[in-house]
Parts: sequence; structure tokens; C-alpha cells
Amino acid sequence: MLKGGEIDITQTPSEAEYIFDLLLLLNKQISSKFERCAGISASRLQLLCKLYQVEEISQTLLQKEVGIDGAAVTRHLKQLEATEMVTRRTKPEDNRVTLVSLTDYGRARIVIFKQERSQFVAQLLQSFDETQRQQLADMLQVMNSHISNMD
Repeated sequence: MLKGGEIDITQTPSEAEYIFDLLLLLNKQISSKFERCAGISASRLQLLCKLYQVEEISQTLLQKEVGIDGAAVTRHLKQLEATEMVTRRTKPEDNRVTLVSLTDYGRARIVIFKQERSQFVAQLLQSFDETQRQQLADMLQVMNSHISNMD
């Protein structure tokens, strides 16, 4: 550290900072390569998977269930609506509520997207044995818990 709490960026990163940088790089690569392989972003697939489980859901509840900010959910849903995978309508009893559902086309496409995701994940984890996969899952869950508990 330098005077006044400034960080010396010329210092070699600590092991923890190196791990953080690797996680950022991994996230970026997974997002980009997954979208190229599957033809859909991971966030949109997450929305579609949730919609696949229900007949219809409010856009607000959908946003909370998948943990994506409201503006991003709106953008994703508009794109999915443009490709005729979802429909949105105003709730008749309360026009402030937007209801979202998968179309028949969306239900058919999600099966293909899920297959693509399974193949992508299998390739990503191909060199890990079952014990290593469980350890990785456990470590990621702990990190996720730590993130959730941050202010």
C-alpha cells in the first residue's frame, strides 16, 4: 500500500487476487463460449428454464427467482418475445403486473438449449473425476454464500 490507502498496482498480486482474476476470466470465457455454442446467453436460458417449470409467472417474481436485475430481465424478455419464445401480457385484474409464459415454440427450443448446456458442461468438466467435481461444487457454494452475505 502507498500513502493514503492507495494500492500499488505494480505489486505482484496475492494468491487470493490471482484466484479472483482467474474467476473473472473464467466467467467471461464461459459466458461468451456458452452463448456461441448454445445460441443463447446463460441468463436467457436461466429465464427460459424457470418459465418451463411454470404455466405463467409475473415478471417481478421471475426476476426475483432468477436473481437478475429488473432492467436486464425486461431486455431479455423483449428479445425472447421478438423471437416468439415467450409471451407477455398485462394481468387483467391489475394492469401494473406483467405476466410471462413460454410459447409452444419456446417449450420446444428449451429442450434443445438444455441439451446444448449439458454438452457444454460435460466438456468443461471433462478432466474432473467425481470427487473433484464435488469438491469444486462445495467450494463454489461456499464462495456463493460469502457473496450473498456481503453488504
